[in-house]
Amino acid sequence: MPLSRSLSMTSLSGVLPAWEEEELPVEDLLLFEVAWEVTNKVGGIYTVLQTKAKITVDEWGENYYMMGPYYEHNFKTQVEACEPPNPAVRKAMDALIHNGCQVHCGRWLIEGSPFVILFDIGSAAWKLDRWKGDLWETCQIGLPYNDREANDSLILGSLVAWFFKELIDQLGDKPNVIGHFHEWQAGAGLILSRCRKIPMATVFTTHATLLGRYLCAGNADFYNNLGKYNVDKEAGERHIYHRCCLERAAVHCAHVFTTVSQITAVEASHMLHRKPDVVTPNGLNVKKFSAMHEFQNLHSTSKARIQEFIRGHFYGHLDFDLDKTLFFFIAGRYEFTNKGADIFLESLSRLNYLLRVHKNDMTVVVFFIMPAKTNNFNVESLKGQAVRKQLWDTAHTVKEKFGNRLYDALLKGQIPDMNSILDRDDFTIMKRAIYATQRHTLPPVTTHNMIDDATDPILSNVRRIGLFNSRNDRVKIIFHPEFLSSTSPLLPMDYEDFVRGCNLGVFPSYYEPWGYTPGECTVMGIPSVTTNLSGFGCFMEEHVSDPAAYGVYIVDRRFRSAEESCNQLTQFMFSFCQQSLRQRIIQRNRTERLSDLLDWRYLGRFYVHARHLALNRAFPDKFKMDPMASLKTEGFRYPRPYSVPASPSASVHSTPHHSDVEDDDDDDVTMIMSPMMKMKRPRGID
Repeated sequence: MPLSRSLSMTSLSGVLPAWEEEELPVEDLLLFEVAWEVTNKVGGIYTVLQTKAKITVDEWGENYYMMGPYYEHNFKTQVEACEPPNPAVRKAMDALIHNGCQVHCGRWLIEGSPFVILFDIGSAAWKLDRWKGDLWETCQIGLPYNDREANDSLILGSLVAWFFKELIDQLGDKPNVIGHFHEWQAGAGLILSRCRKIPMATVFTTHATLLGRYLCAGNADFYNNLGKYNVDKEAGERHIYHRCCLERAAVHCAHVFTTVSQITAVEASHMLHRKPDVVTPNGLNVKKFSAMHEFQNLHSTSKARIQEFIRGHFYGHLDFDLDKTLFFFIAGRYEFTNKGADIFLESLSRLNYLLRVHKNDMTVVVFFIMPAKTNNFNVESLKGQAVRKQLWDTAHTVKEKFGNRLYDALLKGQIPDMNSILDRDDFTIMKRAIYATQRHTLPPVTTHNMIDDATDPILSNVRRIGLFNSRNDRVKIIFHPEFLSSTSPLLPMDYEDFVRGCNLGVFPSYYEPWGYTPGECTVMGIPSVTTNLSGFGCFMEEHVSDPAAYGVYIVDRRFRSAEESCNQLTQFMFSFCQQSLRQRIIQRNRTERLSDLLDWRYLGRFYVHARHLALNRAFPDKFKMDPMASLKTEGFRYPRPYSVPASPSASVHSTPHHSDVEDDDDDDVTMIMSPMMKMKRPRGID
């Protein structure tokens, strides 16, 4: 689904550098994009493929195909079966089908409706032992029998390589074929195609290195030790050596190697021993509204729905002003350390202290939207929404009676006696409703019954910092361990609507190859916090002169200690709480302007460059290109907003070379050096 934004009169799309690279003769080419997540939602690569499809189809038309595994349920619900428009593709499919392998073609029912070719893994499983032998003979990579995911990826790769062989035998020299492979699961197809010397251009994209993800999941001090890891030893200890071999072989076999961010490029250089040729940032499919300030209206509407939930969740303890309440949130996979939930919770404790010491009348309600193991909704949470609804019904009943009596009195030309316009029964009903809101326990921190409450990382740290939603706390926490849905009886909102209603997204990740969550906030005009260890944060630092002025706060987790990063995050959030309503509205307008920078219509050019480079390396006689030429976007930076004062104190920089003014701003934070939990201390990258 395309994310909606307004058509801002102050949009900076006109300052984006023009695309001057020579266009490819797509009518003489066929482009195939191979990934395990084509029509098969597993993680973030699905979002990349789905959102990028529209611009790729616009460029390539019927010469663009996606390839992946066939799953019957996904095919029936997401794909419209049809014949491929190219007869050579049909003949290549038939060659596999006649040999007992099932291949399906259709249009994926997403924006752009790209053609998809899906291979039935199960129908070709009987060839697995033979293909394992081929893989060993060609590149000395062996796969264990008990790793089903690796075995399935080999079956898919063998079918893809077989398909390409049949296709190019049909096509001859023209049109030329480009194969773009995503992640190690698709890597076997690239390896086998190159080993069999199939004449085609190949691109391989890693969205995160396999070993890097495993190391960070184990709380390793990853970035301080990038150059010190024995890659083979670490992979072997984690029983993923064969997978890492597939990934590394695909990287080195590809004509062009790409990754999604500069920080992942550094990681790949150490983990995979090849520097990426092109960085291809992830974009979003941005849809523009005709109304200029529509996104501000959507924010108000969605915020009102969140406020209704808050009224129910905090019934009996609603002693704070909802008009002076800010909603922060963190969302994503439940990777407590990788996603930065550890320093976020510590920063919330310090923010709570600052708000109380400075007697700030602002309240912050923080949502943790991270799926965890639960067995059902919390009874107290459901009761809160029921009590809220009962109060709402009671108020409407009394209001209707009051209105009717007032109306009758005015018709008679009388000013009603306000003491008699409500009778004793009405007061009794209202008193009973008030008594029903009495509560002898604190509002729950979590909305669900957690299966492993005692050892859950978020709840354990909530107990440590003591934020239990008491009346004195200016920071309240709500842990929603389930993805949001409009059909939920508790918080009936889709994720997009929920994000629009919040004031700030906080994503202080330690390991985040790209980071779609802050990007989605930006497109919807919601300020966010990210880090310079996330791909999104690195991209913003590179392309925006003053990210904080546009509502993108970048915490330095690369060159500062965990304690310093925590203080910086606390200062960002405290400064945000001190903004006036007008300042927050202006900042949302600025944030929304960056949508053009994250649109696939702009970021798609990096993929175009990668394909052109691959063709040049595979067919240098046909496709000329200066290998030393750089993209026109390199060195481009969004200018600072004109309304921001040209002062070093206007924003807090995330570089290690900060100003004296910034040090002074941090004094309030350093007052509260509570015992810091054991955390990673990144100082730099070798």
